Amino acid sequence: MTNHIIAFIFHCKVEKKLSSKTIKAYETDLRQFKDFINFKDTKSIGKEELKSYFLYLSKFSKKTIKRKIATLKIFFSYLEFEEIIVNNPFRKVRIKIKDDLILPKILSIGEITEILKILYISKNDISNTKSYAYKEIIRNIAVIELLFASGIRVSELCSLRISNIDNNFSLIKIQGKGNKERTIPITNSATQNALKATHSNFKKSIRKQSYLFINRLGNPLSEQSVRLLVKRLAKEAKIDRNITPHVFRHSFATLLLEEDADIRYIQHLLGHSSIMVTQIYTHVNERKKTELLTSKNPRNLIFI
Repeated sequence: MTNHIIAFIFHCKVEKKLSSKTIKAYETDLRQFKDFINFKDTKSIGKEELKSYFLYLSKFSKKTIKRKIATLKIFFSYLEFEEIIVNNPFRKVRIKIKDDLILPKILSIGEITEILKILYISKNDISNTKSYAYKEIIRNIAVIELLFASGIRVSELCSLRISNIDNNFSLIKIQGKGNKERTIPITNSATQNALKATHSNFKKSIRKQSYLFINRLGNPLSEQSVRLLVKRLAKEAKIDRNITPHVFRHSFATLLLEEDADIRYIQHLLGHSSIMVTQIYTHVNERKKTELLTSKNPRNLIFI
């Protein structure tokens, strides 16, 4: 089995040209399967062995189980195609795993306002506009403004090149997952001004690196730096939850939906390949409706 796994990974790297992240996940999942089954002959694996392995996987989250089973399905399809096995054991196994519905965490308008207020007050408190502290706060304002105003992923924010922003800072071009390209209008003047100020203060480094967001060393800002910034700001704003850059993305989508934006427009803005992914936000919206009717239902005014 070890040789077949090596050949499969080579096939994924060279012929399918899959990402390093996907390759790593395949290697982990197949190594785990091999250690559990402990069979040297791949042809000996049947539906009973698969069922035993599925039972072993039950201790993991449903999302992880689905990924590991998907890896095995792809692996055995490869073995069948290469005529290494005659009978694919997955053809005799039916398994359906339904994900738990986990509603995304969001920030309220009040919480986002508090975070932005902290940043803008810090900016006004710095008298030396030539200092790095001032430049840093200018950049941090732009980071938070853009996360909230566009709903982009932290990876997309950190890889945003100046060449992908129009001259007025009113339109950005994003290279999303799977190299899919999308454009997002920046319509809020505060967000536009924050991006312009960042460009103005880091112009030399931006010209050298070509990325909009630059760190103290003159290199592109890392995703981890953005996560730490968001975490620190949430703490200063006394938000007693784990807040990540992705929470801004969830908040952007949810608040748009609550303003009756078409879900297909939201799908495009977020760069989701499937509308099914975007529909998680409709569940958040339903929760809001329930909360509204619980507290504001006019029937509550009649005591009969």
